[in-house]
Amino acid sequence: MLTIIWSGSLHYPPHDAPTSGVQQLIGFTPDLSNPDGSTRVTLELGPQHLNVSGVLHGGLHTLMLDVAAGFACARHCAMSGPFVPMLTLSLTTDYIGAVREGQIVATGRVTGGGFKILYAEAQLHDAEGRLLSRATGVFKRAKT
Repeated sequence: MLTIIWSGSLHYPPHDAPTSGVQQLIGFTPDLSNPDGSTRVTLELGPQHLNVSGVLHGGLHTLMLDVAAGFACARHCAMSGPFVPMLTLSLTTDYIGAVREGQIVATGRVTGGGFKILYAEAQLHDAEGRLLSRATGVFKRAKT
């Protein structure tokens, strides 16, 4: 006989994010320790992150949102096991504000899905908490 006790919320153990070439190139830092399964990715802005107008390049908005949402999906698939790589199938981004300096923080969380396909959302804020951009995405468990 199997008895399942539902506590109302899942608790995820901390995960170590594997280092990638893009992480080394851009310089962001992932935090996969929140017990609710959400993720946090931080970046200290430098001149190399800005576009010709002197604000954070739109591609880096999207990159940070993609990383935060993708890592949230990876944690969801892993639960208490090893890290599970994910592939981005679709990412829709809304650009809301601009930033020139300081730290930016992307947060991601899973909103639904199943075993192979997951849905997630992410938000990017500046150091003062202003919303800069947001995204929703569809992610697929990578074959390893």
